[in-house]
This record gives sequence, C-alpha cells and structure tokens, in this order.
Amino acid sequence: MKHPKIYNAKELKTTEGTLIIEGPIHPETLQSYEYHEDLVAFRRPKEQFKALIEIAGLEEGRILIARHRNTIVGYVTFLHPDPLERWSEGNMEDLIELGAIEVIPKFRGSGVGKHLLQVSMMDDAMEDYIIITTEYYWHWDLKGTGLNVWDYRKVMEKMMNAGGLIWYATDEPEISSHPANCLMARIGSRVSSDSIQKFDQLRFTNRFMY
Repeated sequence: MKHPKIYNAKELKTTEGTLIIEGPIHPETLQSYEYHEDLVAFRRPKEQFKALIEIAGLEEGRILIARHRNTIVGYVTFLHPDPLERWSEGNMEDLIELGAIEVIPKFRGSGVGKHLLQVSMMDDAMEDYIIITTEYYWHWDLKGTGLNVWDYRKVMEKMMNAGGLIWYATDEPEISSHPANCLMARIGSRVSSDSIQKFDQLRFTNRFMY
C-alpha cells in the first residue's frame, strides 16, 4: 500500500521556547538536524537517531519530530509491527504501529506528545490505516516523573486520545501480564471491514474470550 507522506507542521509555544512540530520527515532532512542527548528512553542517542533515519526511509515508515531551533527534542515513530510480534502475523499492509514516542525532560508538561500525535493525524493517508500502540509500564519514566503507574497510565492514555487512539481489549500475553499495560488503536475511516475483522482476530487468539 503506497501512500504519499504529506508534510504538516505547527508551532508550539512553551515556557522553554517555541518548538516546530513537523513531519513526516525525510531521512536526509533528519540527518541535517542535531539530536538531543537526553533522548535516551529506548537506546543510546546515536543509536536511536540512526534507527529513526532508517525508519524514515521505509515505504510505510513515518517520523514526526519536535524541534527547538535545529535540535530534535521529541519524536514519534510509525512503522509496520516487528516480525516477532503478534501484530505482524496477519501480514496486514494497512496496520502500522506507533512504536515510540519520546520528549526530553526539559519540554515535558508542555503538551509536546499530544501535538506530535495531532500533527501525525493531519496526514489524510492515516485514514487508510489501523494504527496501534502497545503500552508497557516498564517503558514508562516513573522515576523521572514521580508518578505512580496508574497516574502515568492516565497521562499516557489522555495523550494517545489526542491522536484518536482508544483502548482495545486483547489477550496478548505481555499486555495481559500487568493491568496497567494496554493496547490502544485508531481505525482510519477508509479501513475495510475485512481488515477490521483481521485486527479483531489478532487481538484475540483464544476464541472463547472473543
């Protein structure tokens, strides 16, 4: 499924300065920016920056960034699910995963994540996709935020809701392993009923639970 990646952007004024929220970004453009050293949630900064550039070059890959002047201070990624995950088993061309969203501590609390998601959904091509995200409490910065697992979950869910993602039930073992973990998804307005049915089958492998 080939879709043009339609660039969108908006300004976000914060107490720490004005950010540009923009994307999807081409790999060459990404490489021209600095990558903030506090973006450490998933890998070392250099390794994660390299991964973002690779994702941006994929046919379905989308990277949107929050930029302070010439420095990337936040990002969100969209791409097909990892081949080792349940969500790839249906080989669905119209299912993509919000794989990571991260903002440096300095700009947290300014709604950067929410605006990254809103700009992401300004691209009309997103109406052709089922977008999922799997949230696991062990990825959350509980220490840095001082929030407990349930308060963090509320913040995360509210942020995802801003991008149109809502909670969906599933029997996937890792998600089911802790009640704070969850699956959230946004089903685009042009997604076929066949794809929605496939997604429902992926959510539940134990038929009696469906």
